[in-house]
Parts: sequence; structure tokens; C-alpha cells
Amino acid sequence: MKIYRILTVLALALWSLALAQQSLTIYTGRGQGLVEPLVKQFEAETGIKVNVRYGRDAEILAALQEEGSRSPADIFWANTAGALGVASERGLFIRLGDAITQVPTAFVPASRQWVPLTIRLRVLAYNPARVKPEDLPKSILDLPKLTQYKGRIGWTPTYSSFQDMIAAMIAVHGEARTRQWLNEMKALEPKAYASNPAMMEAIRSGEIDLGSTNHYYIQRFVRAGQPIGTYYFADGDVGGLALVTGAGILKTNKNPAAANRFLLWLLSPKGQQFFTSEIIEYPVARGIVLTSNLLPINQAIAKSPKVDFEKLPLDAALKLLREAGLL
Repeated sequence: MKIYRILTVLALALWSLALAQQSLTIYTGRGQGLVEPLVKQFEAETGIKVNVRYGRDAEILAALQEEGSRSPADIFWANTAGALGVASERGLFIRLGDAITQVPTAFVPASRQWVPLTIRLRVLAYNPARVKPEDLPKSILDLPKLTQYKGRIGWTPTYSSFQDMIAAMIAVHGEARTRQWLNEMKALEPKAYASNPAMMEAIRSGEIDLGSTNHYYIQRFVRAGQPIGTYYFADGDVGGLALVTGAGILKTNKNPAAANRFLLWLLSPKGQQFFTSEIIEYPVARGIVLTSNLLPINQAIAKSPKVDFEKLPLDAALKLLREAGLL
């Protein structure tokens, strides 16, 4: 009878383990509209059940901090490199294997604790009916000189990509120069928007004329036939920062095989082509066909300043934004 009980317990344990290995829990700062279609495709192809918790990157980081070793999360899929750097600094990730980190052509961190999945480029959106691109500056630092656009410039201080750009500005130009830029911009009385689509709509409708944003927000309006222009700052300018999305496997993961399989799937031609064709982001893998309106990938990368994404001073950026009354 005792042996029977032991065998029963072992059988139940193995059954529970088998069930666990067929599920995956992802915490993500990316939008549900992007993540859900990819998750459903992955589930259909692999039979692995995926549970997703959505929230802003900062909310996810706070949840992981609070949950600690009790967290059910296997993967953190972030919207920004800044958040990935924070997670890495806090020791939340395991080191990834070569099978994953050798796929991307750029922006793989030295720690190998997370992997880039897509690239977004910071650009300046403008209304072609009201703005001539030849009148725009070569650097975003000179944007405050456009006093003729006072009250007609938009920005998104609460958006994570804008915050990463401010962190990169600190990394490249220092806190004092970044604080000066924020104050000079405030003197132009810019209009703050809760989201980039809302800011693009404001440009389309004529409410404002300019706004720093990610390239794909413009392309989505262009795809819908809306005349919004894309302006690129000079190569290496912080206003053209290449923003990386990415993911890492957490130390709390209980399904390493499934977690690795999911990341490799996102880096596969099918996953990468979805990012490019449907979301209009840049892929990180080779052999992906870009939409016709995008710069070639090598030109896009050249637009960005060279910064260490794992060392972006995000906390300093948030501090400056709070001091400026923007958060």
C-alpha cells in the first residue's frame, strides 16, 4: 500500500510537470493588439498555452519586484531597452544561449541576458501642408529654436519611448544639457499627448504641426492615406535614437524549454515578418522584406547615436521629467 501511494504521488508529480511544461507565462509592456496575434499563432503551432499579463514597462517591473521569487512569470517582453536594462541590473534574467543571441544582427547586449526583437526609430512627424522639411534643424537639440511653432509642437512625456530618448540624451549630452533642452522646449508651450496615435491625429487635423515620435506611428497613418511627413535628423543625433524592444527569460521561469522556444519563434522569419509587415517595425534578423516606406536597415541604424542600452540612465531621465513637471 505504501509503495502504491509513492507511485501515485510520483505519477501526479510527473503529470503536473507535463502540464506545466505545456504552458508559459509572459509579462509584457507591449500592447495587446501586437502581442495577442503572435501568441495565438505560437499556441496554434506548438500546443503550448500562453498566459499574458499586460501593463506598462514600469508597472511590470514593479510587479516583478514585488513578487520576487514567487513570480509566475517566465518571460519579460519589454517595450523599451531601458526597462530591459533595469531588469538586467536587478538580476531578474538568466543568460541566454547562443541559439537565441546569434540571430539578431545588432543591439545584442553584452550581458546576453535579453535579446532584441525589433527596432523603432525616433523621428520628427510633421504636417507637409504647414512645414517645409528644409526649414527643420539637423539636431533635436535645436528644435526649441523653432519659435514660429510655439504652441504647435506635440510631445509624449509619459510614453516609455520618449523617456528612453531623454535617457539617451543624458547619456550623450549630460544631465545639465538635457535639463536645459526640456526647459527650452517648455518655453515653446508644447502640447502633451497621452499616446502617439493621438498626437499623429492632432498633426493630421491641423491642431499641431510637429511632434517627436516613433517612425511606425507615422507609417500607420500614411498606410491609411493620411499625409503626415517623416523627418530624419542628422546621423548620430539623439533625435534619431534606435529604440529596441526585446525580451528575456526570468530566473523565476519554470519552463525553460518553452521559454526558449517562444523567443526563437519571435526571431523566426514568420515572427520577424509579422513585426515588419503588420506593425511596421524594423526586424533584427536577416532576410526580412521591409515595407517600401522604410529606410534600409543599415541607414536606419546609422541614424542612431551609439549608446549602451543596458546602461541608459532611465531613473535620471524620469527624475528630470518630474522636476520639469511633465510626469
